[in-house]
Amino acid sequence: MTTSPASPPASVPARENVSMRMRELVFGAACAAAVRTAAALRVADALGETPATADELATAVGVQSDPLARLLRALSSYGVFAEDESGRFAHTEMSRLLQEDSPDSLRYIALWCTEPWTWQAWPHLPDAVRSGRSVFPEVFGKEFFEYLHDGAGESARVFDKAMTQSSRQSAADVAGFVDLAGATSVVDIGGGQGHVLAALLEKYPQLHGTLLDLPAVVANADPRLREGGALCARAEIIAGDCRTAIPVEADLYIIKNVLEWDDESTRRTLRNIVEAARPGARVLAIENLVDESRSMRFTTAMDLMLLLNVGGAKHTKASLTALMDEAGLQIKDVRPVNPYLHAFDSTV
Repeated sequence: MTTSPASPPASVPARENVSMRMRELVFGAACAAAVRTAAALRVADALGETPATADELATAVGVQSDPLARLLRALSSYGVFAEDESGRFAHTEMSRLLQEDSPDSLRYIALWCTEPWTWQAWPHLPDAVRSGRSVFPEVFGKEFFEYLHDGAGESARVFDKAMTQSSRQSAADVAGFVDLAGATSVVDIGGGQGHVLAALLEKYPQLHGTLLDLPAVVANADPRLREGGALCARAEIIAGDCRTAIPVEADLYIIKNVLEWDDESTRRTLRNIVEAARPGARVLAIENLVDESRSMRFTTAMDLMLLLNVGGAKHTKASLTALMDEAGLQIKDVRPVNPYLHAFDSTV
């Protein structure tokens, strides 16, 4: 009498899935490199509304057809482009994010997060985890921002483009989130080029605003805020370091993606806000959290990059709450602004 082979235990498929997932994870660099290559070659810009063959796209971007087909096949497995049964490639929602002129474009973010220095820095993550400090000076001989603005060339340009792109996109989310119906003045602390401030001034005609950031940063402030700009009559630009002083009194202080240094620098900045503000003023701290986030893979990856390049850290809800409480701020609410930002709404 013959017997059927025993059925595999139910745990085998699960074990195989776990193994395959780990194999995919350890090849994560290949995925990042493929996205970077598509962004660098502007493949998404070359692909129109009609599906195209790899031959057609290769001609458009000036590369070899067969390697491009292999690249697109790899990206399609992640939902970046889609391949049909005839071997033609079409756009997906994700591939459209690599188009430079898309309102939600992430092209420069994709390039920035995969810049050549990142491939040199990531292998040193074990050293950063052991020491708890940035490895950048040891690897590159300079602090991160010194390296970036002193000889990084194209990488510095990509960084500026990526930060501008990201800031413009999040500015709309912040402007939609904040209710300033009763306010007359706002300060954007460490506000970069001032995209958040400009969005708020456009939304609230009664509002006057101040942009505070380092001299080299505010020198390139949003043209709407500078002399002759559409919002200049209601805007002031101050060059300064929020860790040293915040020489402005206002109804609302916004500080977005700035409290990511060591805790002592964060304490000084929050203390400076409290000293500058009138009683009852509102303070809105907006940060990426490494807990309670809808985008944990994104926020925790940024956290590790901060550890590598500047020795900083993203906050948990508890860690930022503790620092704001210590500064004397009364937190009224903590809510998501979008999938990767949370706002800590407080008063002095």
